[in-house]
Amino acid sequence: MDAVGFNARLGEVAEATERHLTALMADAGPAPGRLAEAMRYAVLGGGKRLRPFLVVESAKLFDVPPETALRVGAALECIHCYSLVHDDLPAMDNDELRRGRPTVWKAYDDWTAILSGDGLLTLAFEALTAPGLNISDAQRVALIAGLAKASGWQGMVGGQVVDLMSDKLGDPPEPDFAHVQQLQSMKTGALILYAAEAGAILGEATADERLALTTYGTAIGFAFQIADDLLDKEGDAARMGKAARKDSAAGKATLVDLLGVDEARAALNEALSAAHDALAPFGAGAATLKAAADFIAKRDH
Repeated sequence: MDAVGFNARLGEVAEATERHLTALMADAGPAPGRLAEAMRYAVLGGGKRLRPFLVVESAKLFDVPPETALRVGAALECIHCYSLVHDDLPAMDNDELRRGRPTVWKAYDDWTAILSGDGLLTLAFEALTAPGLNISDAQRVALIAGLAKASGWQGMVGGQVVDLMSDKLGDPPEPDFAHVQQLQSMKTGALILYAAEAGAILGEATADERLALTTYGTAIGFAFQIADDLLDKEGDAARMGKAARKDSAAGKATLVDLLGVDEARAALNEALSAAHDALAPFGAGAATLKAAADFIAKRDH
């Protein structure tokens, strides 16, 4: 699949994800208007929707109905957006710009940002338990358990703690490659890996198929972080829609700092090859997922 075809497909799934997220947020019920408004601000109207895209395309390998995969992708995107809201807080990364506009705490305030993030976190699991999701009980439990682990203390939240301990407490005083790799596999990689594995769950994949998608998800999660570190060092803030060179200015150890730019690019290419190789069992049907790996490795914003 060429870049034009891939971008068109990514945009198509992003639009469909936006519709699902809008529907999830449509009925606020008794929720305070300020909370619902901040949650919508956080989750609607921006982002590439890469994680839902990976759910949809991995599920497509097994002919899972798109609407089913989109519901799971929307739940995952709620988790991702909640993580961004909290990550941007002054007590954490203290960012004022996200997706080209003020972060939630900057547009509202700290407490609204915290609670809107909490709202999105719980909405994700509400979405996975809704009766409209036409899957078996076993699949539903596997999806919920997997998302809880990927987003919780052994995944994204745990990775954020490891990051902040290093940043704010100097623990460890000199992070090495293994430390940073573990941090990023939890903070960033866990949700990307879940996106690939969710497709396998929805498709009732065989053990070998599940392993192939796990290997793919691990590889692209690593590639995503190296690409992100390269963008932080070399990218354009206006194009990225967020601050550039922030990690370097804060003295944070990144994979690029530890490896050097040339070795980091080599590691990125190795991860890309590993992602392509992992998809071999799926043949031509995995062309879009291969293109997604290329997009992650070569993105410029």
